[in-house]
Amino acid sequence: MHIILGGTGNIGSALAGTLIDLGEVVTVVSHDEKKRTEWEERGAKFALVDVLDVPALKDVFNTGERLFLLNPPAMPSSDTVVEEAKSLAAILAALAGSRIQKVVAESTYGAQPGKGLGDLGVLYGMEQALAGMKRPVSIIRGAYYMSNWAFAADVVKNSGQLSTLYPADFKLPMVSPRDIAEFAAGLMMQPVGQTGLYEVEGPEKYSPRDVAGAFAQVLGRKVDVVSTPKEKWVESLQESGFSLAAAKSMAAMTEVTLAESYDAPVNPVRGKTTLVQFISGLFH
Repeated sequence: MHIILGGTGNIGSALAGTLIDLGEVVTVVSHDEKKRTEWEERGAKFALVDVLDVPALKDVFNTGERLFLLNPPAMPSSDTVVEEAKSLAAILAALAGSRIQKVVAESTYGAQPGKGLGDLGVLYGMEQALAGMKRPVSIIRGAYYMSNWAFAADVVKNSGQLSTLYPADFKLPMVSPRDIAEFAAGLMMQPVGQTGLYEVEGPEKYSPRDVAGAFAQVLGRKVDVVSTPKEKWVESLQESGFSLAAAKSMAAMTEVTLAESYDAPVNPVRGKTTLVQFISGLFH
């Protein structure tokens, strides 16, 4: 049995679907009851659980052998680091002493120790905690998710403008959630003792200007890039609904990416989905 945390999100839903198509038994974990019918009709088991409910989560873990661990993202209006640290602590507490034999965990490029680094620090802490559990673990560090641009789709379609914190021509590795999911499915089905740290990105690097070009190609209209200067990052994020704490965290993560102050992968796993293919999927 495969237990999929975040089973109704971009990566988790694609992973659950891939495993089901391969004939595997899957339990999708979600806090959204409205998703139950959809997944049960696809052949999955469905567990309605709040990840902060440690006993209930452990009960779910005790029904399976393989766990895909994706720490749920907090609402931008909250103190995201505090909330994500809470959910991670609960997941790790439920995992301790459970029947799970192997964990495949989703981390990120740039994960590193340090305060004030948002997800980068939280997910580095996750990696270290899992290593200390003396349980077989595979870690996936994913590049910048193409799905981060999905939130801009309606605005781009209506206004012809793509807003970003990055300079228009700054290229960074990106990856589609489906490519992450397909790679994760392979890791979930490997023998228990086969583990490792894997970096996964798409077929090439892309800049915000490339993203605008992909939107333009798909929508058939001109799309301009609007880059926010560094000194306006926090203010701009707050105007879009981020709390001050979340805005500062996002600004810090953006700075790490721009400065490339992390160990770049030497030989990343490369997905096949291009940026144009992903953007096209948002509208079709």
